[in-house]
Amino acid sequence: MGLMNNLIPFSLIVAGQTEISSGLASVLNATTPLFAAVVAHFATKDPTERLGPKRISGIILGILGVSILLSPKIGNIGFSGGEVLGQIAILGAGLSYGIAVVFGRRFAKEGITPVTAATGQVCASTILMLPLIVVFDQPWTFLPQISQDAIFSVLSIAIFSTAIAYILYFELIKSAGATNASLVTLIIPASAMLLGVLFLDEIVTLTMIAGMVFIGLGLLVIDGRILRFLPKKKPGI
Repeated sequence: MGLMNNLIPFSLIVAGQTEISSGLASVLNATTPLFAAVVAHFATKDPTERLGPKRISGIILGILGVSILLSPKIGNIGFSGGEVLGQIAILGAGLSYGIAVVFGRRFAKEGITPVTAATGQVCASTILMLPLIVVFDQPWTFLPQISQDAIFSVLSIAIFSTAIAYILYFELIKSAGATNASLVTLIIPASAMLLGVLFLDEIVTLTMIAGMVFIGLGLLVIDGRILRFLPKKKPGI
């Protein structure tokens, strides 16, 4: 879990966001449930995690949304462009998250509490990252220059976006299942776009909105609750 749910996706997201905006990154990250649905189908025997017409339709809608997001950049600069590589990196993070959320189901089945699972995961990822940090970053060379804003940002991410978030994450996996737990990423794009506009002077494009809409529809179809509002066919008609 430390590898698939922290080290790989965190690294890909940081790398990807050097090339693309936080709003677009959040939309692409919302594909996590699509990957989780596919992985859960092939990796588990749980009937509630199987792919059926509903989930397949949702995945198709999600892929269409991603295609809409990628199409302008691919059409203009090709696959070698930094922005396209940044988008692919975020999608890779989504795939890693999808694998991790399915793998994480076993902790609840083995009676491991969400707090214990979250603690073990982040400790393991820290141990895995330490050799890489020492070799590539050499933090002792720049630690004296770190600002208070940077320290506050790191602490905020560590406490709210990691520690507390992963406790809730494992609780959701325990109570709702892997695919349903991953659906929480549906709310990320809208909030990230809003924060990006308010604090980072980013611009929300129509392409980003269209892509988010299709990804959102895909997630809602996978979840199934949107289908409850559709008129039901009466018997004998």
